[in-house]
Amino acid sequence: MSCINNSVCKLCRRENTKLFLKGDRCFSDKCAFERRPYPPGQHGQSRLKFSEFALQLREKQKAKRYYGLSEKQFRKYFENADNSKAITGTELLKYLELRLDNVVYTLGFAASRREARQLISHNHFAVNGKRVNIASYIVNKGDVVEVVEKSREVNKVLAGIQSVARRTIPSWLEANHAALKGTVKDFPTRDEVSIPVEESMIVEYYSR
Repeated sequence: MSCINNSVCKLCRRENTKLFLKGDRCFSDKCAFERRPYPPGQHGQSRLKFSEFALQLREKQKAKRYYGLSEKQFRKYFENADNSKAITGTELLKYLELRLDNVVYTLGFAASRREARQLISHNHFAVNGKRVNIASYIVNKGDVVEVVEKSREVNKVLAGIQSVARRTIPSWLEANHAALKGTVKDFPTRDEVSIPVEESMIVEYYSR
């Protein structure tokens, strides 16, 4: 499981956008990005002119951190997308959206993707009736993701459902919070991916 050791609030400030890495805190007055919307460090408030390479790097870092991946994981997804017949950038985002940890978070069963990875690794979720403890598992159209019977009273799962009202569940997913399950109705389109990133710049970064 990928682990981010440094302050996640600094990551949002570095990428100049909310990455929603701390669950409910990101929607409160305590959000560091809302209080200090500039990069961390001594020169954070300075006006800097970025090179084309720097802009491409920032877009790549933004997407990588948004989904909580290591560089090795992220590059693997890019290579898979690049080898497909579809548009590379769009296919990359599709792979990232279909990760089980992202689906669990988006359905509202966890307050953040980081928390979703932890819950998955502790065997709290099943796909099509079979327990899956790999956060990077790629779900498919028609798959049913549900909380296993013995985990239906887990506080983090119930808290995630309570906080989902702050977020919008995309149309390619269908959530049934009463039954603690969700269905992958279709593959996500680019319009349904909410991350504010220019995927074409990520493609350019890796195509250097």
